[in-house]
Amino acid sequence: MNISSSTELITLGTAAGPAIRGKENGMASAVVVDGKHYLVDFGLGCVRAAHQAGLRGQDLVAGFITHLHSDHVGELPAYLMWNWGAPVDGFTTPVGLYGPGKDPNHVRGQQLAGTRELVDHTLKAFSYDLDIRVTDEARPVMNTLLDVQEITLPAAAEGSGNRPFIIYEDDRVTVRAVLVEHPPVFPAFAFRFDTAHGSMTFSGDTAECDALIELARGSDILVHEAVNLEFFTAMGFSPTFINHQRESHTSPEGAGRVAQAAGVKHLVLSHLAGVATPEEWKQRAETSFAGQVTVASSGQRFALNTLAAPVVG
Repeated sequence: MNISSSTELITLGTAAGPAIRGKENGMASAVVVDGKHYLVDFGLGCVRAAHQAGLRGQDLVAGFITHLHSDHVGELPAYLMWNWGAPVDGFTTPVGLYGPGKDPNHVRGQQLAGTRELVDHTLKAFSYDLDIRVTDEARPVMNTLLDVQEITLPAAAEGSGNRPFIIYEDDRVTVRAVLVEHPPVFPAFAFRFDTAHGSMTFSGDTAECDALIELARGSDILVHEAVNLEFFTAMGFSPTFINHQRESHTSPEGAGRVAQAAGVKHLVLSHLAGVATPEEWKQRAETSFAGQVTVASSGQRFALNTLAAPVVG
């Protein structure tokens, strides 16, 4: 796709996971700036959703991973295979991948993969396919095209805690991050994209937290997760599971409180965990937020240069 002088959000997928409880794709979003795009997370269905949205790998600049839960990275391998090389209008020049490093708080953290090893192991697992396509289809060598950067946590004096810090910048966007609260996962990030047309913030998976409020302050769009705890309680889920949802996620009312405190213009509810009608999600968020609320669906578009209104069609 080719958009001249504009910034657009595309909600490629809006469902929490890894359970499948409806028709929505898993968590993935695209920020499109002047025809180039940046991806946030790679959930189930993102490969087809990106293609249907008109996004081609040849226009991908960078991908950003909020955290390493499978419902946020499960389709990263497929995305790379389906969007690489000239035969599929894929990337043939380097693209960036930014995500969490190893978990220093986990008892086995140093033995478990961060973003860099996640990509390295993917390339090893698909080494036969990758080699064949290089020699048989004249594709470039993929591992020379992936610039994997594990996000460095700043020292306290440089912006840890609630203070956003820059993780990426080019002539179209500046991307900032903060650590959010998604125990026991660490690190887990929220991201903010600032462009010439405005700003949008992605909560990632998080409980209500002051760091996200600081990051989202004044954003045109806040894409925030939401969980319906009542659904899990009514369905008889275990107390351990429900406690995780309570401690690591945010209710629709909580998302509204974050949006209100941050002074954002438009709250877009996504990563919807549990089942509720769109009206129920929306009404609950509106009890604590006075601005515009949208319950996102897969493939929905929001253009910043039209006051963050959804694009019809």
